[in-house]
Amino acid sequence: MLDPSSSEEESDGIVEEESKEVMAPQAGSRISPSRTSESSGGLQPGSRGSSARPSSPSPSAVSEHEKEEVEKLHREEEERKKKLQLYVFVMRCIAYPFNAKQPTDMARRQQKITKQQLQTVKDRFESFLKGDTQIVADEAFINAVQSYYEVFLKSDRVAKMVQMGGFSALDCREVFKRHIEKRVRSLPEIDGLSKETVLSSWMAKFDTIYRGDEDPRKAQQRMTASAASELILSKDQLYEMFQQILGIKKFEHQLLYQACQLDNLDEQAAQIRRELDGRLQMADQIARAGKFPKFVSKEMEAMYIEELKSSVNQLMANLESVPVSKGGEFKLQKLKKGHNTSIIDMGQEDENQLSKSDVVLSFTLEVVIMEVQGLKSLAPNRIVYCTMEVEGGEKLQTDQAEASKPTWGTQGDFTTTHPLPGVKVKLFTESTGVLALEDKELGRVVLHPTPNSPKAAELHKMTLTKACPDHDLKIKLAVRMDKPQNMKHCGYLWAFGKNVWKRWKKRFFVLVQVSQYTFAMCSYREKKAEPQELLQLDGYTVDYTDPQPGLDGGRAFFNAVKGGEGDTVIFASDDEQDRILWVQAMYRATGQSHKPVPPTQVQKLNSKGGASAQMDAPISQFCKYGHADRAQKHGMDEFISANPCSFDHAQLFEMVQHLTLEHRINDSFASLGWFSPGQVFVLDEYCARNGVRGCHRHLCYLGDLLGRSDTGAMIDPTLLHYSFAFCASHVHGNRPDGLGTVAVEEKERFEEIKERLRVLLENQIVNFRYCFPFGRPEGALKATLSLLERVLMKDIVTPVPPEEVKGVIRKCLEQAAEINYQRIKEYATAEAEKTHKDPKQDPENAGQVATPAKKLEDTIRLAELVIEVLQQNEDHHAEAAVQSTGDQSQGKEQAFAWWTDLMVEHAEHFLSLYAVDMDAALEIQSPESWDSFPLFQLLNDFLRLDYHLCNGKFHKHLQDLYAPLVVRYVDLMETSIAQSIHRGFEREGWEPVKSLTSNLPNVNLPNVNLQIPKVPNLPAALPVSGLSVNLPQMPSFSTPSWMAAIYDSDNGSGTSEDLFWKLDALQTFIRDLHWPEEEFAKHLDNRIKTMSSDMIENCVKRTRMAFESKLTKSSRSTDFRIPLSICTMFNVMVDAKDQSAKLCAMEMGSEKQKHSEIDERIESSVKEMISLLVAKFVAILESVLAKISRYDEGTLFSSFLSFTVKAASKYVDVPKPGMDVADGYVTFVRHSQDILRDKVNEEVYIERLFDQWYTGTMDLLGRWLTERMDQQLHVYQLKILIRIVKKKYRDFRLQGVLDSTLNSKMYETVRTRLTVEEASASVREGGMQGISMKDSDEEDEEDD
Repeated sequence: MLDPSSSEEESDGIVEEESKEVMAPQAGSRISPSRTSESSGGLQPGSRGSSARPSSPSPSAVSEHEKEEVEKLHREEEERKKKLQLYVFVMRCIAYPFNAKQPTDMARRQQKITKQQLQTVKDRFESFLKGDTQIVADEAFINAVQSYYEVFLKSDRVAKMVQMGGFSALDCREVFKRHIEKRVRSLPEIDGLSKETVLSSWMAKFDTIYRGDEDPRKAQQRMTASAASELILSKDQLYEMFQQILGIKKFEHQLLYQACQLDNLDEQAAQIRRELDGRLQMADQIARAGKFPKFVSKEMEAMYIEELKSSVNQLMANLESVPVSKGGEFKLQKLKKGHNTSIIDMGQEDENQLSKSDVVLSFTLEVVIMEVQGLKSLAPNRIVYCTMEVEGGEKLQTDQAEASKPTWGTQGDFTTTHPLPGVKVKLFTESTGVLALEDKELGRVVLHPTPNSPKAAELHKMTLTKACPDHDLKIKLAVRMDKPQNMKHCGYLWAFGKNVWKRWKKRFFVLVQVSQYTFAMCSYREKKAEPQELLQLDGYTVDYTDPQPGLDGGRAFFNAVKGGEGDTVIFASDDEQDRILWVQAMYRATGQSHKPVPPTQVQKLNSKGGASAQMDAPISQFCKYGHADRAQKHGMDEFISANPCSFDHAQLFEMVQHLTLEHRINDSFASLGWFSPGQVFVLDEYCARNGVRGCHRHLCYLGDLLGRSDTGAMIDPTLLHYSFAFCASHVHGNRPDGLGTVAVEEKERFEEIKERLRVLLENQIVNFRYCFPFGRPEGALKATLSLLERVLMKDIVTPVPPEEVKGVIRKCLEQAAEINYQRIKEYATAEAEKTHKDPKQDPENAGQVATPAKKLEDTIRLAELVIEVLQQNEDHHAEAAVQSTGDQSQGKEQAFAWWTDLMVEHAEHFLSLYAVDMDAALEIQSPESWDSFPLFQLLNDFLRLDYHLCNGKFHKHLQDLYAPLVVRYVDLMETSIAQSIHRGFEREGWEPVKSLTSNLPNVNLPNVNLQIPKVPNLPAALPVSGLSVNLPQMPSFSTPSWMAAIYDSDNGSGTSEDLFWKLDALQTFIRDLHWPEEEFAKHLDNRIKTMSSDMIENCVKRTRMAFESKLTKSSRSTDFRIPLSICTMFNVMVDAKDQSAKLCAMEMGSEKQKHSEIDERIESSVKEMISLLVAKFVAILESVLAKISRYDEGTLFSSFLSFTVKAASKYVDVPKPGMDVADGYVTFVRHSQDILRDKVNEEVYIERLFDQWYTGTMDLLGRWLTERMDQQLHVYQLKILIRIVKKKYRDFRLQGVLDSTLNSKMYETVRTRLTVEEASASVREGGMQGISMKDSDEEDEEDD
């Protein structure tokens, strides 16, 4: 505590030094309030303006300008003074809060992302997509990041959200998480890798990209620090925050802090008691004068007074509950506090009367013995020591020391309940006698310390015993007696009263605080724990007084007077300074409204001419006189001494709340309008302490929030809902804060706020895509709907009919559809302009109207944007129908289930706007053009998968537009294919083709993000009913997956391959349309399959006819070689069978029958073709047998040939006759087998052909031999037949003909006959020459 008698000269020097350091730079910019007070409360415009005004030809204009400048300066000065006064009240709330605490359950606010930070994030993601980072990622993750970057980060709505101050890193992360969840769920399952693991991995990579090169530890430290500052703030941090909010300078804060004694809790508690007493008096004045605020009902005036008193009583109870001694070892008696009229008096015998046992004090004493001086009589080596004790306590002893150096420095700690304890310190020496039982005491000292006693060590003269011959023995020791927190002051006073201290006498007094509202003046005797007498100070008023005649003793007088009863107690101290301290302490304790001023200060102020202005200065100024004088010189005294009860705190609170919100909106957190815990704490404390009505507080808050929202800031609708619900409850009499009175001003302002809020909410719903982009803030749209429903309520009891709410929201969503469509249309137009040349650079094309193709391309691009908007609405704005937003406290859930229906109506209205542009684009398309099918597929693929939009109004309109187009297209395709079959087969060369894909034309199609319908390639022009129609061209693609099944087996004819591809492409096109209407879809499917069946049947017939014609024209000799065309025809049949299973398969009965008919037709045609080919093979064998028939026994040719051969063989080597015929036939068979096996793609057909071929030829041989049953075969016939039979058997066995077929009865018959003939021929002349029916290695080698 500073010395209150500090000189005025010293304080002046401090002020001058500070003014040089602090005030000099501000000299021209701000005027001190002290100067304004000296100039009759205003500025001096003449002196200020004349000194700085230059010469001017227009004095009137200059004076007008000067007047405006002066008025502006005056307004700024008044504003500054108002903020300084407001800061004083805020400082007191922070210094000694007793109503509010900093909340710890508020939602943590994230750091907001600025425009520069958003650009940095974009750059990091762009670097990742370019491959400039070291992050390893698969294609799926890269695609997800690409989509996120394009759709979200580059969106103008995200930039708008950053500008609105509601965008945080958490929003970035949550949007990406929601973005990838669908992608990950759609991925195929992988053994050993769960989708949750994939999600976690992707999110970790996202965090790495987002963080960039930042050190994660530093980022974590930053987050931790910011989170701590967002949760709990110290007092110094709160002071600093509100200095920034109110624009208070640091030196101004220091002056106010010191002058208001904010570090003195007693002073602050006393200030609160005075404020509460002043509020009670103000309530009584209002009641007496009848100056009530204007209420909605006259009966509320009496209720208003009761509410004022009740609120003060509640504050008193709160203050009473604050512990007086925090952390003490004892507990103070808490007295019950009722209304202000119940003032405790010692003469009253009631429950509030204090007894002596209620006053409990506990003191801690530290006794430190340093040394003893003047000890000369003892030998230097004698041992001495000291003991110390407090009356009624234990005794402690120091260490031993030699008499030549009696120093210790020993400390003893004691606890006592005596305000005037007796401390005894004795000096002993050890007895040297053998029979001595006790040590010899040399001297002692007895002290009676008080908390005001000096703390430093002092020399004390000891009282000597007879055993000590020394005459001047002194001991140096220190006694420190701590002051307990509940003891506010102590010291010796003279006192005299009527009921207590009835004799003028000097006593030791202690001012004790028993509770927050109970103080007692107690007198004590030495060595006593209980007070001798006490005076309870409730209801007393302390003040300075003149010396009383007849009372001897004491120099500076003051008294305590009890109002109403006249009971007076007179006190006197020995000096002026002690009197000031006592009056200050008792002034705090009594809570009186009168502020005592010491006579010496009054005289000083009178001499300066400021007595009238300073008579009500608080006593706190004189306990720290230097700070008070400095505050006066800087113009701060008027703010410190101002009576809080005389201010309009509703207006002041509105100002501080407005400035606090402005500070909060502009800080680094995405607050969405929510105050920080520290700000909430200060505002709560201010409202409670100064009686600001809750409804007024929330109405001002709502007004500020709505104003902020109008200027583009993002405000949480939940916060608006909270404040609005509070105000609505109050206005409708629900007493949310215990107040039943409703002011007319509150009701009128509430209605104004309600209307503004309704307009704002409707505007937010109209612009929901831009006010809540990508569903952020989370739950905001749902909260907006809930708040709108609350705003539409007439009172707080009657719920608004759902149809009324739906009607309002429906109207908003209709406007939203128009706005959204207009914006995406403008975006699409701007995007199209970027991709085309600037008209200034290409003036020739500048005036041309857009072509139908360009119009269609723009319409498809617009459709993509429409689908994107609808998909985002579903992903991010469908939350309102998912979860309840009603009153959870009553267990009532109010889910907006109808929101889905309204969003469906919104989507249909949105699509109807697009339908106008779509119809206009399709209208100008050529009727011979089919380029609009991608548009149908794009829209239909989205609509058919949407449960609510499928077969909706727009979807049906789309079907109605395209159904005739599809039918006409199929008709043209059918005619085209039929004509291509007819012309193709007429010109068909039956050359096998490997694949058609290498010759497909390349056509550029619109760049749309979907699978383009596959339309078959038809002739450029086709006459249909006398009309030339341009049919669609084949799309540009590499071999697609749907063509693999057709072209895995090749070698079909060009016509057939073209036919099958066109039929398959047409079916694929119709299937990919995914026609939503079931009946029409079935009709299209049945028609295409019926058409395919007819086309394939026609193809089969033409192939069968061509096959027969080809065989008829071919040779019948062994020179016959199977042409590739024959194999191609077989392959056509194979493909026809395969394609019929795919193209003609239908589920219903009649169609199944149709499919079976085409299968039977193909099967019968194949049988006929096999039969024709087998007949050809049999005919060739017949030609061979006809040649060897010339050797039949008994014919002329046989005899002549035998004679000629025998004669010639005598002179030359004659070749074996007839073996070339056998070899030629064998070669023919093998060649035919190889060609058929290699070129025909159906194994079943080959096996069937070979079986019939073998059986037919073997039957022919059997019949030929049977016809010669009675004849012996010529040796040459036998050799040829043996060669043919053996080779045939072996070759057909190698081709896979079954043994059951090979070893038929006919074969056994032939084999037996040839074996018998061989045996007969072997005994004749010449023999068989090595040819035998038996198998041999030589024959195998010959075959090889």
